[in-house]
Amino acid sequence: MTAKLYQILESTDLGSEVVSACTLQIHAHVLNTSKYIDQPNFNLIHQSDLELLFDEYDCRFFQGEVRQALGTTPLRFSLSKRMTSAGGKTSRFTNRLSGEQWFEISASTAILFECFEDDHRPIIASGIVCRDRLDALQRIMEHELIHLIELLLWEKSSCSQSRFHSISRRFFGHTQNRHQFITPREKAIVKSGIRPGMTVRFEYEGVVHTGRVNRINKRATVLVEDRRGMRYSDGKHYSKFYIPVEMLEAVGPANGE
Repeated sequence: MTAKLYQILESTDLGSEVVSACTLQIHAHVLNTSKYIDQPNFNLIHQSDLELLFDEYDCRFFQGEVRQALGTTPLRFSLSKRMTSAGGKTSRFTNRLSGEQWFEISASTAILFECFEDDHRPIIASGIVCRDRLDALQRIMEHELIHLIELLLWEKSSCSQSRFHSISRRFFGHTQNRHQFITPREKAIVKSGIRPGMTVRFEYEGVVHTGRVNRINKRATVLVEDRRGMRYSDGKHYSKFYIPVEMLEAVGPANGE
């Protein structure tokens, strides 16, 4: 089931013009076909759009052999609001009771919808400047597709290894294997100036608290000294609050400033 896919991987080195033409065709096809993605900087997406993208890439770049290699193993697609640092993820699951195995490709809506709003810095994925949100989604799918192929052929996958670099360069023209998307954390820091380590003040259930920002994702995690709270590595006890960044008022600099 995998021999032809392996042969394609070993024998193919697409030039930049071919890659560009194919990815532009996929971009246009999604806009013409999807029930949800109606513009390059779309505001609505469905997991079926990930499957549409996957099948287009499989057909145009791998002659449909990724589906063939999957055989009867299900491939599922999902959208995640909780992924706030990575644009996509490919996972392999096994049901402990039945032994059934399946794969899943996820894309982060938290990341996608933070990008291409207002004035933004260049969005770079896999070393390629993305023109719009759909372009960024394509780079995510290209990256995750290689993870899936490696899992199918070699049981494990790492985008830090030379094999992954070689496949991503030859098929998709990727010069890097990291994405430089605007994360909720970056957006919050830029917009508010609030950073981890800062002392902040906020109101929660009618009570004003002062604490230290421990981390920022979609919300800030703020630690407030409380003798009834959990003990941390500095020996102090804290209660933990999850507060929208816009509700925080800076009252002290970050550690070391």
